Amino acid sequence: MAFGQEPRNTNLGNPQYNTADYNNQMNYSQQPIQPQANYQYTQYTQGGAAGVGASMSAERQQEYAKAYHSSVTRSYGEMTIGLLVTAAVAIVTQMTGLYIAFIAKTGIIGVFAPLVIEIVLAIALGARITKMKTSTARVMFYIYAALMGFSLSVIFAVYDLGTIGIALALCAGFFFALTMLGMTTKVDLLKAGPILGVGLIVLIIAEVLLMIFAPGQTTLMLVSAIGLILFAGFTVYDAQQTRAIFAQYSGQDPEIIKKISILCALNLYLDFVNMFLYILQLLGNRE
Repeated sequence: MAFGQEPRNTNLGNPQYNTADYNNQMNYSQQPIQPQANYQYTQYTQGGAAGVGASMSAERQQEYAKAYHSSVTRSYGEMTIGLLVTAAVAIVTQMTGLYIAFIAKTGIIGVFAPLVIEIVLAIALGARITKMKTSTARVMFYIYAALMGFSLSVIFAVYDLGTIGIALALCAGFFFALTMLGMTTKVDLLKAGPILGVGLIVLIIAEVLLMIFAPGQTTLMLVSAIGLILFAGFTVYDAQQTRAIFAQYSGQDPEIIKKISILCALNLYLDFVNMFLYILQLLGNRE
């Protein structure tokens, strides 16, 4: 878990809490289902799948490509629903003052409890995704998204609506461009996974140390810029990983595909949320 560099006073009577408490959660990419190390990425066209196999019939290639595209669409659809759940819960929580009441009653425990539950849910999904029912995995993902919205409702008390809207629009544009890059490039970017993982750990440690020893606006902006670059890399990586996994499993049990789509959606969801929070910190127009 990472802490922010500059305390944000939300006037809740609780210790100085800031919106960056949630912006460096692990990407949980150590999934039980990974593309094979020697997997050759398949490029798809509107006419079907190329490179699936020279002996595969044209009809089979079309079925293969259709299954692949359907799987990818499902994953991004799950991610979008998760983001909508987060936004809806955040808005309702802010309008009702539920988060303020919750923190007033629970204190410091209430600040960290949602984060702990989110981490447990993400780890459980990553470790047991193939063993649980699809409906169970989906419910767990939506609960995760709802908890994130509950926690992030505090941004409405810290940033003005204009800044939040601009950050959301910029994030959506960047995310779309980066995922398109990851889905279409022929360069194997999965080798960058360990580097990104190490970078995330270093960033989290650096944020904690800088918050303690060198707090301030300049430090916040610097770390936010680095964090944005790092999660831009994660976005491209996860997009390509999604492509590779679904290309490999597109001809298998539909239920397995649905489960995998939820796990991929979680990774992409975390990429989007983290990028959004870092952009929001860089814009820095607080009330």
